[in-house]
Amino acid sequence: MNRVILMGRLTRDPELRYSQTDSSMAIARFTVAVDRRVRRNQDNPDQQTADFISCRAFGKTAEFVQKYFSQGRRILLQGRIQTGSYTNREGQKVYTTDVIADDIEFCDSRNGEGGTSGGYNNNYNSYQPTSRPAPSSAIGDGFMNIPDGVEDEGLPFN
Repeated sequence: MNRVILMGRLTRDPELRYSQTDSSMAIARFTVAVDRRVRRNQDNPDQQTADFISCRAFGKTAEFVQKYFSQGRRILLQGRIQTGSYTNREGQKVYTTDVIADDIEFCDSRNGEGGTSGGYNNNYNSYQPTSRPAPSSAIGDGFMNIPDGVEDEGLPFN
């Protein structure tokens, strides 16, 4: 199984181009900086703590990422790893590794304070806005208030 899930920030605005063979096929290229779970080394505090992962998206997903994402925005994507190779102008073989994104979602609101989210899922071919439920009020003992009229059979722990 070849499945990848990444969450990080765009290092620059996505680049959108259209295929030379099919002018209606959009192709977006972008790079996602994904933090590593590494403790900073006191001997080398400048140690890289992020990976910069090259990503591509096609079709409506590409148009979505180019329209709604920009440098610094957090992104959540699912896709697959694709490897390839080509020969450059100097005759050297160059190997490539990209994540091909097919499901892209927002991780924060436009102002960076959480709130609504949504995304483009290639499986459904449409933008799917979602909203997070408002936090419920808690009683001082750490338990959540359950409103009157809720049936016991709807609770997962009865």
